[in-house]
Amino acid sequence: MFYNKIILIELILYLLGMLLIGIYFTKRKFTQEDYHLGGKKIVGWALALSERATGESAWLILGLTGFAYAKGLSAVWIALGCVLGILASWIFLAKKFRQEAEKYNVFTYTEYLARKHKEKENFIRWYSSFIIIFFYIFYISAQFGGGGKVLNTTFGLPETYGTLLSAIVVILYSMAGGFFAVVWTDAVQAILMILTFIATPIFALFYILKNKISFEPLFSSPDLFSLTGGVFGFSAGILIFNNLSWFFGYLGGQPQLSTRWMAMKNDEDVKKGMFVAILWTIFAYSGAISIGILGNLLVEKGTLKDPEFLLPALVLKLFPAWFGGILLVGAIAAMMSTASAQLLLTTTAISEDVYHKALKKDLDERKLVLISRLTLLFVGVFGLILTFTSKKLIYTIVSWAWAGIGCSFSPVIILSFFWKKFNSYGAIASLMTGSLTTIIWMATGLDKYFSSIAASFIFAFTFAIIFSLSFKSNKN
Repeated sequence: MFYNKIILIELILYLLGMLLIGIYFTKRKFTQEDYHLGGKKIVGWALALSERATGESAWLILGLTGFAYAKGLSAVWIALGCVLGILASWIFLAKKFRQEAEKYNVFTYTEYLARKHKEKENFIRWYSSFIIIFFYIFYISAQFGGGGKVLNTTFGLPETYGTLLSAIVVILYSMAGGFFAVVWTDAVQAILMILTFIATPIFALFYILKNKISFEPLFSSPDLFSLTGGVFGFSAGILIFNNLSWFFGYLGGQPQLSTRWMAMKNDEDVKKGMFVAILWTIFAYSGAISIGILGNLLVEKGTLKDPEFLLPALVLKLFPAWFGGILLVGAIAAMMSTASAQLLLTTTAISEDVYHKALKKDLDERKLVLISRLTLLFVGVFGLILTFTSKKLIYTIVSWAWAGIGCSFSPVIILSFFWKKFNSYGAIASLMTGSLTTIIWMATGLDKYFSSIAASFIFAFTFAIIFSLSFKSNKN
């Protein structure tokens, strides 16, 4: 109980800190661009940390560690797919995003696509906004639920109260400070997360060596120490391909990540941010896999009701109370960073892309920011209600979201950046094909045999090219 009290105090201090950051930024006089994209006033390294914290939610700190614990070294292929996608996006796309946002004078992801493909801008604006709003509202609900789950595991706090607490804090600081508050809280959260990924496997290894725990159980298990999970031939190939296919979801198609690149002040900031992001990514994914593998020597199988509880269990076992509390706050941070980014992005799609641009509601900057804040509050409350009323639906939709969003938008972004013949018809084909393929793939169970991420990307990319070549359009 003493241990939990210490961690609880640290958690309360952390949550208060996040709220204070949000309150601090309320003193600023925001324009609409400031509220949604920071007005090019945030340093590159902070944006890079924000992009990484946003991109790697509780799925990495709890999900991937638990998957590696349960499946062993075969989890490496998921990690490799993600890392390669992250590296490719920073190396080939980040600078281009900044330059294109500046060229078209836009501060939202959807508005960029609409301006780039002006001939069909209204449809692209509406359909892109629909994809973002539909998928992210469920994603936000899942993140709120994840916060309740972590607080329940750590403190025995009822999930309902934990969900309410985490949701209220995220909603308040995001509503108060907009993009500024979200980025700077993300930066703090990214530091806490990477501390967890570095410290936990190091201390786990020291504990194993100090107590002379044998490594033999790892080497003697054909499943745990196998890169294919103990399967061979065609099945092994499918396993590797499906896990590597996470690569496709990172190629510019996640708006909550791409907006961080759009917010960069100059190309030099992009370079500095790239160094920070790549370093963070390598340490984080290496740490997650190591935690899962070493966890097999420290936590007996069957003692956890869910493999995703591995990290909290290891932290409680390995660390003194004060330090363990800091690391466990990292798990809360993972959820909050993603929730706040998606909350703000969904708000942007509704208040700026739909209300201001599509419906052409022209108001002064002060009123637009007020509408954005009220929209964020509404989206947050609606997401919270969904968390309590539609859990099964939420987690079904979330399982589609990475493919549905990433692989609808990624072909549009890549072809918009690098192919001169790409046009608005191709953009529409990609958006519709990618989102519909994901839903069909997941709803019919085909995802068990061939990754929905790969299928959505391949079909969307193919139809984008076919429609661009088949239908002539005026030059954008």
